[in-house]
Amino acid sequence: MNVAVVVPVYRNAATLPALATRLDAALTGAWTLRLVVDACPAGSGAVAASLAAAEPRVRVSHLPRNGGQHRAIVHGLAAETDADVWVCLDADLQDPPEAIPLLLSTLDNERVAGVFAGRRGAYQPFGRRVTGALHRRVLAALIGLPVDAGAFLAMNRPLRDAVVAGLLQRGAPSVVAAAGLSGLPLTSVPVRRDERTEGTSAWTSRARLRQSAGTLWWAARQGRRAGA
Repeated sequence: MNVAVVVPVYRNAATLPALATRLDAALTGAWTLRLVVDACPAGSGAVAASLAAAEPRVRVSHLPRNGGQHRAIVHGLAAETDADVWVCLDADLQDPPEAIPLLLSTLDNERVAGVFAGRRGAYQPFGRRVTGALHRRVLAALIGLPVDAGAFLAMNRPLRDAVVAGLLQRGAPSVVAAAGLSGLPLTSVPVRRDERTEGTSAWTSRARLRQSAGTLWWAARQGRRAGA
């Protein structure tokens, strides 16, 4: 399989070299790494460019304005057109690249369109883990996702196309929501997350609440359109 790995980048200069190294060690077939620099002011773009200059399989997109994690992901998915499988994960190394082969084998063996890396482990403070779990349960109840689904996932072409269309044409609030409402078969496998070693996450409890509310509104709107 030709695997395209799409990574949104914002204030991740310190972790990008290790991400590329670990990805190279984890994947044995053909792969590309698409780093989407989300108008980051903190030097991530320069590090990404240096990695691309040294490794042809690393490609970089620079967004002129900050659009957030999911807008950066969909830009990368749309840019990578020649892959057989697409994988999305974060740049902070809490999503371990070593788990990608498990996602790929599950995608192939279970004949599903997408496989989420189900969140496991004490990788965040207790309060953040609780609000994160509640957010994912809201998504699961609204659109039938696995209860441990997050933005670390592998997808085949039909799901990739549905996710791109969901965000760019239908206004989906996230890659996860667009995948859930694609109508395609999805599953998850447990993947233990690592603690963050550099920086702090912008994915706050308030951001989760906003996205839960946005997903509720969007899912209800899609239901109304389907009924019409």
